[in-house]
Amino acid sequence: MKIHLIGIGGIGISALAQYYLAKGHEISGSDLVVSEITDFLKSKGAKITIGNFAKNIEKDIDLVIYSPAVRIDNPEYKRAKQLGIKTQSYPEALGNLTKEYYTIAVSGAHGKSTTTAMLGLILIAAGLDPTVIVGTKVKEFGNSNFREGKSKLLVIEACEYDSSFLHYFPKIIVITNVDREHLDFFKTFANVKKAFKNFILKLPPEGFCVTNADDKNIPQIENPRFKVQNYSLQMPETKKIKDILQVPGQHNVSNALAAMQVARILEIPDRVILRVLSEFKGTWRRFEEKEAKIASGKFKIVSDYGHHPNEIIATLQAAREKYKKRIIWCVFQPHQYQRTFYLFNDFVKVFRQAPIDKIIITDIYDVAGRETKKIKREVNAQKLVEKIKRKNIVYLPKDKIKDFIKNNIKPTTVLIIMGAGDIYKLADKF
Repeated sequence: MKIHLIGIGGIGISALAQYYLAKGHEISGSDLVVSEITDFLKSKGAKITIGNFAKNIEKDIDLVIYSPAVRIDNPEYKRAKQLGIKTQSYPEALGNLTKEYYTIAVSGAHGKSTTTAMLGLILIAAGLDPTVIVGTKVKEFGNSNFREGKSKLLVIEACEYDSSFLHYFPKIIVITNVDREHLDFFKTFANVKKAFKNFILKLPPEGFCVTNADDKNIPQIENPRFKVQNYSLQMPETKKIKDILQVPGQHNVSNALAAMQVARILEIPDRVILRVLSEFKGTWRRFEEKEAKIASGKFKIVSDYGHHPNEIIATLQAAREKYKKRIIWCVFQPHQYQRTFYLFNDFVKVFRQAPIDKIIITDIYDVAGRETKKIKREVNAQKLVEKIKRKNIVYLPKDKIKDFIKNNIKPTTVLIIMGAGDIYKLADKF
């Protein structure tokens, strides 16, 4: 087949592109900007165009898949419709794939990527040879967000945004937690919880639902059609896992317990599970540690994807736990105006209590297709800094941050670069 993907640089849709490439299909795709992901796909044989143009949609294309961020006025989407080419959203296309496999779907507001990666590596070590689609790059997958397996086992990261996960047909569902997230789509927290409830109800009679008993927001469903199994930090295995994990933080202990519970359902021995967890070094932009240099010496950088208040505080607490006596700085790029608007007071609360020594907040990352002019007028990074009212917090435009750090940071300091936008590129400047 000849398949074109609009928004091919996205972390989810790019994994699907790799799946199709691995199956021998002819792949083309477009995105608004060049990125590590588009370059990687190009090296794998995909034909990549930067920019959305109607001419990218040729008549002999069999299928057009588009990112959820793509609007109906997108020229490539419109052209595909005019030519009568079959179109599917990324969740619809992935949903079709889940029907062909024994699918394990890892969902939740936070911890999906880490849990999916942990679980995928456990299944590989157990000889189950899964295909894995995850929302971050994993070193063991060739620094990719996709791993091709030869078995009929598929592990996917299942996002709730746009109710995407309701397109999937899993046999095992994992719910790490439920939080006030993606309110630009859901509007209310009640709608978020309703979506997760509907997702659970998609399980077949032989299915399993693995849920975090420590999270009180997860919809409690007692259903004789499928088995519900919980995990918790109160489990006797918690201490052992905390002792062996190389990635810090209670949230990662919880993620590991989730992966363990699924592995046990698949009858994988604990010795295999614990060995893999003890060797797990994390994933791209999830407390990813690097060494950096300035004229006066070395300092450590932690690159982290955290962008929700609960993710931020979990990461900063983990950093303080790991680097007890070190000076810790944090550069934070808010991700999406709507998220910043809806969770403004939560961001204020988190940064007021953050256990770190210096906070730099830069401009909000504008997410294409998901912002409104009204909300962009209502909120900005300067307002957030003013409201936090902390002596050790400053606002800086992104292009001023590098020099500020070089002129003010001291050797042995830990610098956390945090956000889901392009702020991670700052780490490469050192």
